[in-house]
Amino acid sequence: MKIQSSEKRSTDWLCIIVGFPPITQLSKKFAIKPKLVNNANVKDEIPTYSDLFGAVLDALKELGGSGKPSEVRDYLAKKLALSDNALEVTKKNGEQLFMNRVQWARFYLVKSGYIGSSRRGVWALTDDGRHVKIDDEIKRQIIADAATVPKPKNMANAKESNEISNSEPPNAENDGHRDQLMEFLYSMSPGAFERLCQRLLRESGFEQVVVTGRSGDGGIDGNGVLQLNPFVSFRVLFQCKRYRNTVGSPAIRDFRGAMMGRADKGIIITTGTFSQDAIREAVRDGVPPIELVDGNKLVDMFESLEFGLTQKQVFEINENFFASFED
Repeated sequence: MKIQSSEKRSTDWLCIIVGFPPITQLSKKFAIKPKLVNNANVKDEIPTYSDLFGAVLDALKELGGSGKPSEVRDYLAKKLALSDNALEVTKKNGEQLFMNRVQWARFYLVKSGYIGSSRRGVWALTDDGRHVKIDDEIKRQIIADAATVPKPKNMANAKESNEISNSEPPNAENDGHRDQLMEFLYSMSPGAFERLCQRLLRESGFEQVVVTGRSGDGGIDGNGVLQLNPFVSFRVLFQCKRYRNTVGSPAIRDFRGAMMGRADKGIIITTGTFSQDAIREAVRDGVPPIELVDGNKLVDMFESLEFGLTQKQVFEINENFFASFED
C-alpha cells in the first residue's frame, strides 16, 4: 500500500517517539541500488595467455599430470580467485574469454613440447613440462617456438616477435571452424536447432529421443532414454536454448521445476554460456542435478563425433628430418 504524505509524517513522528530514525530517512538510506560492473576492470582481472603458461602447467601437476580442459579451467579459476563477473566475460562468438586464453596457453605449451598433443581431449604433461620453471625468458622462448611452425594463412601477415604479448594471440586457421560452426547454429530456426539436438543426443547414445517443443525455446523441448546397460536406464528431459548470451540460474530452477516427477535427469543445451550462479544451481545439494552443455562444450561434441564436420589431414614439415642429411 502506498503511504500518503500525511501518513508518512505521522509515521515519522511515531518512529521518533520510540527512538528510531524517521522512516523516510531509513527508506533513503537502505534503498536498493543497482550493482554496477566495470567491464574493463573485470576483463583486466583475467590473466593473458602468456601469463597462464606456468599456471596451466601447475594445474596439471596438481591434477596428477593430466586433466580434462574443464578440470584445468575449474582449478585455475579457483586458484586465481577469479570473480563470477570475470568468468562470465565472453568473446563476440559467445565463448568464455578465460577458457579461450587457457586454451591458447595450452596451444603454445604443446608447440614447445611441455604438454602432449593428445587428440582424446586430455591434456597431459611431458617430462619437460614436469620440470620446467616458467620465467620471462622461458615465455619468450615458448612464443618463439610457436613462431617456427608453418603459419596458417590468416597468420601470414602477422608481425613476428619474440616479445611477451599482452594482447590476444592470432587466430589459428584450425580453430576457425569453431566460430563458423557457432554462426551456423545461431542462424538456425528454433525448430531446426531442436531437431539438431535430437540427432546429437542419438549420436551420443540416447534412445527414443522425441522433440516435443518445436514452437519455441521455452519449457521442455524433448525427452529420451539413456540405456546404461540391459538392467539400468534413465529417462531424460532436455531443453535447447539458441542464445548468444548467458543463461542464468532462474532458467535452471524453472527447468528443474518442470521436470520434477517426470524424469530422472535433465539436460540444458545452449549455444551461449552459463553464469556461475547457474552452474552452482545445477549441482545444488538436495535437488536433481542438471547437466549443462554450453556453446564451447557443444562444439567439442561436434568435433569428437565429427558431427556435421569433415576432418582434413594437414601435413607439417619436419625440419629436423631434412637437417639430418646435412654434413
